[in-house]
Amino acid sequence: MSKQFDVVVIGGGPGGYIAAIRAAQLGFQVACVDEWKNAAGGPAPGGTCTNVGCIPSKALLQSSEHFEQANHHFVDHGIEVKGVSMDVAKMIARKDNVVKQNNDGILYLFKKNKVSFFHGRAAFSKAVEGGYEVNVTGAANETLVGKNIIVATGSNARALPGTPFDEVNVLSNDGALKVGAVPKKLVLIGSGVIGLEMGSVWRRLGSEVTILEGLPTFLGAVDEQIAK
Repeated sequence: MSKQFDVVVIGGGPGGYIAAIRAAQLGFQVACVDEWKNAAGGPAPGGTCTNVGCIPSKALLQSSEHFEQANHHFVDHGIEVKGVSMDVAKMIARKDNVVKQNNDGILYLFKKNKVSFFHGRAAFSKAVEGGYEVNVTGAANETLVGKNIIVATGSNARALPGTPFDEVNVLSNDGALKVGAVPKKLVLIGSGVIGLEMGSVWRRLGSEVTILEGLPTFLGAVDEQIAK
């Protein structure tokens, strides 16, 4: 038995979950399907930004900034601190907790705005009277019919030819956010936002960081003054 909706959103990242909530606020019956899982196998809506991008990166930046302030700048305020060390495992655990809080916040917003959430992988089945049939494969298999479909499935990290991600020595953004110890040396290929943020985190903690960039400036997609 299929479930009928005015709008079915495939993908629960910033594009998807915001579209789903706004459509519900405008009076539509809305479903959102997202397959992202947390460490326990439960739903983790929010997409790349929440799970392996903006949010966890900022959490690590904050932790590393506190470490650098204690080591190099507290003394400017008359605060003397000795023997400062970083527990990387605790830093990563805090980052994971920040991510979970955001996941839970999105699920709460779905409930508050009466968006039906389905945890699983969505696939188009066929066009039917009144819309499109979408099959959801997950903990519970579902069939949805939406008059309108919003596809917001995001993107994946792209490996360089001949250099696949092994998440040990060659890291994607996902692996870079899970490093369990301060690397002695770190090479970043590309100077996008996440790359520069990760470089800043590990440089503050003691890594020797090298950035390789093909363009003449960092952050090629942003304003020149910001890049400088």
